[in-house]
Amino acid sequence: MTEVLVVGGGLAGCECAFQLAERGVDVCIVEQKPGKRTPAQIGDGLAELVCSNSFRGAALTNAVGLLKEEMRRAGSLVMAVGDEVRVPAGGAFAVDRELFSKAMTARIAAHPRIRVEAREVTEIPTERPVVIATGPLTGDALAASIAALVGTDHLAYYDAIAPIVSAASLDESKVFRASRYDKGNDDAYVNCPLDKVQYTAFVEALRAAEKVAPREFEKVKYFEGCLPVEVMAERGERTLAFGPMKPVGLTDPRTGRWPYAVVQLRPEDEDRTAFNMVGFQTRMKWPEQKRVFSMIPGLENVEILRYGSVHRNTFVEAPRVLEDDLSIRGAPGVHLAGQVAGVEGYVESAACGLLLGIALGRSIAEGASFADSLPPRPSALGSLWSHLRTPSDRYQPSNVMFSMFPSLEVQVKAKNKGLHKRARYAVLAERALEALEPWLTAVGATKLATARVGQARVEDEAPEAGPTPPPAM
Repeated sequence: MTEVLVVGGGLAGCECAFQLAERGVDVCIVEQKPGKRTPAQIGDGLAELVCSNSFRGAALTNAVGLLKEEMRRAGSLVMAVGDEVRVPAGGAFAVDRELFSKAMTARIAAHPRIRVEAREVTEIPTERPVVIATGPLTGDALAASIAALVGTDHLAYYDAIAPIVSAASLDESKVFRASRYDKGNDDAYVNCPLDKVQYTAFVEALRAAEKVAPREFEKVKYFEGCLPVEVMAERGERTLAFGPMKPVGLTDPRTGRWPYAVVQLRPEDEDRTAFNMVGFQTRMKWPEQKRVFSMIPGLENVEILRYGSVHRNTFVEAPRVLEDDLSIRGAPGVHLAGQVAGVEGYVESAACGLLLGIALGRSIAEGASFADSLPPRPSALGSLWSHLRTPSDRYQPSNVMFSMFPSLEVQVKAKNKGLHKRARYAVLAERALEALEPWLTAVGATKLATARVGQARVEDEAPEAGPTPPPAM
């Protein structure tokens, strides 16, 4: 039987390879590590989480929470491993990133139909079919090869990574532990409260700090959902207070009130020896990060274990250059998956790999048409796929959102606007999961999920009572 070459051992590549292999297709994953790393990578394992350890919202009334549940039911390897190494994060779904990579690497290595080669790929391979799943850090040479094939310049914007700090360096007398609105684990987040004077001084320092400058030929275009903290500060004095530093739902036990602003720290590992600065991705130079972040109450003597940085994120304009099977137009058999294909985020990238793996696997093993393997439109998986196929004058990668879903035919009535939104999301989620069930059976996902990955672990999730925590990048 045909062997499929998957270039890239990230979330999309590993998930795609796993789904192919589960359907009886031999797979070779080509990963450049350990011979070569990108500036954002620090480990040699597969499925390394370079930006954050968060898979974002967990509730079914959150679009990405619904997407994760659909992936569980479809037999996703990423979600199976994620559930195994989950760490407390309030209303979010976060994992121990080192254990996650280690477990993913072990599961891929143990699969009898998957082999891994360690080498760099600098141009689109001649093997067919091939899946390019090199993610946002696609190398310059391979990106140029893709750009030449699609006939247009590849698009690029910039992502920034948040710092990770040592738990031992925190001043516990100045911080408090709580989740927003006491949702989930009471001590899931460490909160550093700021009063108005401290906040104002901090914003001024962010604006004045020395940043890493782009090279002369680079035009910096950031993804709006993952802006560097200093870029947000430059947009207005109160921008951060309504963004990653919003204090709503966080009561300081020492004052009995919400702070003027707050910096949240999320655990990086189960033992809580390290914390991620939520929403504090940055392009400040390293000495400036140490100086400016030391102004935050509780972080005066902070030890930064991993400094924030900026990296390029490369993707193609999917609706214009890809076919319905995510192959490049004019190049049958050359498929793209994950962020390079035009989705945004860990979960969305893995979902893209899952869908391509299912469809391509059925095509090779059973002769099924790609169209017959696509998920129903009302589902989160189907809505995400639809985003990749919907033309736009200014296409941008996107996280999954309920705005992508088909509208409801009936209105959900409620007494107030907030409940109306949550009630509507609950109906959308119920409709999505109901529509998904026949598809899971048709593509064999239910059987494989039960036999190989384990039954979906459905958590009892109540609608959120208030604003969700700032989105973790």
